Amino acid sequence: MRLEDVQAARLLLQGVIRDTPVQGSRPLSERVGGQVWFKCENLQRAGSFKIRGAYTRISRLSDEEAARGVVAASAGNHAQGVALAASLRGIPSTVFMPEGAPIPKVEATRAYGAHVTFAGHSVDEALVAAQEFSEQTGAVFVHPFDHVDIVAGAGTVGLEVLEQCPDVKTVVVCTGGGGLLAGTAVAVKGLRPDVRVVGVQAESAAAYPASLAAGRPVPLDEMATMADGIAVGCPGGVPFAIIESLVDEIRTVSEESLSRALLLCLERAKLVVEPAGAAAVAAVLDDPAAFEPPVALVLSGGNIDPLLLMRVLRHGLAVAGRFLSFRARISDRPGALVGLLSEVAAADASVLEVEHVRTHAGLRVDEVEVRLQLETRGAEHREEVLKRLSEAGYTLVFD
Repeated sequence: MRLEDVQAARLLLQGVIRDTPVQGSRPLSERVGGQVWFKCENLQRAGSFKIRGAYTRISRLSDEEAARGVVAASAGNHAQGVALAASLRGIPSTVFMPEGAPIPKVEATRAYGAHVTFAGHSVDEALVAAQEFSEQTGAVFVHPFDHVDIVAGAGTVGLEVLEQCPDVKTVVVCTGGGGLLAGTAVAVKGLRPDVRVVGVQAESAAAYPASLAAGRPVPLDEMATMADGIAVGCPGGVPFAIIESLVDEIRTVSEESLSRALLLCLERAKLVVEPAGAAAVAAVLDDPAAFEPPVALVLSGGNIDPLLLMRVLRHGLAVAGRFLSFRARISDRPGALVGLLSEVAAADASVLEVEHVRTHAGLRVDEVEVRLQLETRGAEHREEVLKRLSEAGYTLVFD
């Protein structure tokens, strides 16, 4: 695939997509030692970059192909992109989603006009069902990442980054199947071969490191990550070939790092980003010195289930030392709980939740167990709270 393919896709997308803004990040700029920019694809139509590739692919269907409709498989973002693109073209769409797909993504896909069917427990299993549906009905299968039109459309993100951040030295991209990373690399390397392009995967769903080492796409045996948008078990052949030749590095990030990154985006940048969309931020938080500034980080999507957001934020607060949860056994006598809470108050920690358990097989008849959830000011304050409670004679158990 060539730079001209990405430029042609951009012409197709005029009037359809938003040229999403870039926003500076002072916290990350201070860590890196130079300017860091967020490329806010979480503010794109349908909530992610996916509309770029989906519309490029669907707009190029012949009238005969369009009459048969389209079918896709996705955990949510590609689903919404395909549903919106199909509705803009005025053709029917069917989307296969894995069981347990985030409810907001399911409802949004339906709202854009797609018929949603659930199949399997991963994107890869949903892909198999969608391909079978295509063979049975004649509907055109719109792959989420393994097609030149999809990659070319996604690559228009890279063109915008170069225009909005003309002095950029490093571009960091969230990576699942590889369509966004491959397209961005084609655009960036085609115009600025000196710019470093880095892909980031969730370490518990990272198919690219082993695949690149083997020289071919290698499927994962299993995956488990909160970042459902990049939970892809096997790279696509089209993006893999491009990434192998053009991308400088693939990095992986932990679930804890994803939580911290999402918290930073929400708290400091005031941006709602899904875990997959925060992978690039997580990589910079993990190792700021590895990225030469100016750095552009692609926030690939913002479609997050509010319930997941609550859990991830709590996880992020715990990782940052600002949330503390433990159990303590105290005597079952008047004033014992007050004594424990007084120590917490004296340590200047805020109580979020108290659970008082009197009946438990492991408790003596003169004991009760108290589960406390506290808010602290950071890792140092957290340690101060723990030290005070320990010195006061409390034995704490952490779940």
